[in-house]
Parts: sequence; structure tokens; C-alpha cells
Amino acid sequence: MSAPEKSPHTHSEPLDPRVEALVNELIGRVADKWTMLILEALEDHGECRFTRLAGLVPGISQKMLTQTLRAMERDGLVHRTVHPVIPPKVEYRLTGLGQSLGEAFCGVWLWAEANLDRVEGARADFDARA
Repeated sequence: MSAPEKSPHTHSEPLDPRVEALVNELIGRVADKWTMLILEALEDHGECRFTRLAGLVPGISQKMLTQTLRAMERDGLVHRTVHPVIPPKVEYRLTGLGQSLGEAFCGVWLWAEANLDRVEGARADFDARA
């Protein structure tokens, strides 16, 4: 199946394949619960050391935290600062891009809050039929 010829939002401009690729990557990133939990932790607590972040994101392993932070840094969502001290001190903070992604994700929270009863009702109806 080929990519659509037009943007799904404007219907008048050709779809830039780079934009399509980025949207697909970001949907995968946003769908990753660890990224969203790290975004939330950094938004709520500001710049944090690695160990502090690990404590703010329940259930995340050190390996997953490292992988997720690296991916977020690569995407420009977080900035990593290494302080030249012994032992090494590494801190992470949201970039403007990371903050704007968090703001965009707020829409999903608002939708969930507004539609919680409807979704729970639909699930109950479905489960009752199964």
C-alpha cells in the first residue's frame, strides 16, 4: 500500500515523505510509556540526575532508562549535561522540543478525562458480549 498523495490535514498539499516518517517515528515514541513518563517527570521536577529520574519513573530498569534517554536525546527532546567531577554527575532536562511534545500530549490526557466514562462503558458492553 503506498503513502497517500495528500496531507491528511490540509488535503491540498503533497505529503512530504520526511514529515510522514517523522510522524510515524514520533507516534512510536509517544506510544512508548517510558518516554511519556520521563517527559512528565522532567516537566514536573526540572533538571534531574539519572538516579533521581530512575526513582521518579516507577518500574523502569536502568537499562531501559538509559536507552530511552539516549533516544530522547537523539530526537532533541532532552539535553544531557555531564559535569566533570568524580564521581561523574550527569543531569537531564527537557529541551523546548521536549516541552512542546509534552504539551501536545496533554491533549490526549484531556481527551481521556473527557471520555473516560464512555470508554469504560464501551469496554463493559464489549466484555459482557464476549
